[in-house]
Amino acid sequence: MKKMYIGVDLHKGQFTVCWLTEGSKEGRINIYYSKNGYKLFEDEIRRLREEGYEEIKVGVESTGNTRYFMNRMEQLGLNCIVINTLKFKIVNQSVKKTDKHDAKTIAEFLLKDMLPESKICSMQSEMLRRLMKTRSTLVRASVKIKNQLHGLLMGIGIEISRGQMQSKKKRQQILNVLEEQGLLAKAVEPLFDTIDQLVEQVKKVEKRIEEITVDDKAIKQLMSIPGSGLITAVTIRAWADDIKRFSDAKKFCAYAGLVPWVQKSNEHAYYGHITKRGPEELRTALVQLVLGMVRYKKITGRYRLMGLYNSMKQNKGSGKTITAIARKLAVIIWSMLSNGDNFDPMKMIDKKLCVKAQEMRDRINDVA
Repeated sequence: MKKMYIGVDLHKGQFTVCWLTEGSKEGRINIYYSKNGYKLFEDEIRRLREEGYEEIKVGVESTGNTRYFMNRMEQLGLNCIVINTLKFKIVNQSVKKTDKHDAKTIAEFLLKDMLPESKICSMQSEMLRRLMKTRSTLVRASVKIKNQLHGLLMGIGIEISRGQMQSKKKRQQILNVLEEQGLLAKAVEPLFDTIDQLVEQVKKVEKRIEEITVDDKAIKQLMSIPGSGLITAVTIRAWADDIKRFSDAKKFCAYAGLVPWVQKSNEHAYYGHITKRGPEELRTALVQLVLGMVRYKKITGRYRLMGLYNSMKQNKGSGKTITAIARKLAVIIWSMLSNGDNFDPMKMIDKKLCVKAQEMRDRINDVA
């Protein structure tokens, strides 16, 4: 069976291709420009199939337009491998850094089946990620303006809490005071209007997110966790994507960047801070979920996780404790999504504490 291995160095305006077959030392190099390059490349693939190449593999680095390239390759029925650049440093650290050399290197490693593969998320997850990033941009812009207003008002002797900026009614009251005193009302009013517009846009994005996730089982499972809201659940769902691609909970924690650096040599082992590899959004959502559980202490107070949180916080401090609990929550979430189960509070309750509490109640009843 004739096989062809294709290494692609992909850029916005052009892509360089190296065609390599088994046994060949030098691959043929072609440069295609994006305007009509995709069509020429696809015509070349069809010609190879007519020549009897039954297996054609394509390797490409992960860049901004990789999804578009991969979709076009899948339409041709090709096996397209997206390279995990974190594990493939040969291209970036090469002394000879040219497009032709990079394409050839990719083709050679593809031929030897040594390319570290990176998974591309589903279109549903991609859409959710884009919506969440849009919402984040709008929220950050709103916060930036609120901070600017807070500093401006402090400069003219008007002290307000940051919470007062969250309410439209409170903002209008502040504007009325400024107009009565003739202080910077004309300068502040456009900023207040901008905040109102940003708030409305955030609500539209959130409504859109709610509409497209109404039947998403994974999000319903995540929202069954005390302290989890729609935004937190959608963030975890979007960046976790298909949970089945993680064979165990440890790999999911590593993907979230919540595992420590480890260096082992001979009999010595060194453990450092968490790696922070993987999507920051997922890691932040898990931390927010911990804080949500802490706020719902009337419900979560008997959970073993919260008992661990309270004991660790005394010795390790808040930061390390929250990170440790976030990792344990990641394990629980992996198990929930893998098994299709909702959050079970009975599994979280410390049974020993429940037994002791019941014994105390019995003693009180006996004395009474």
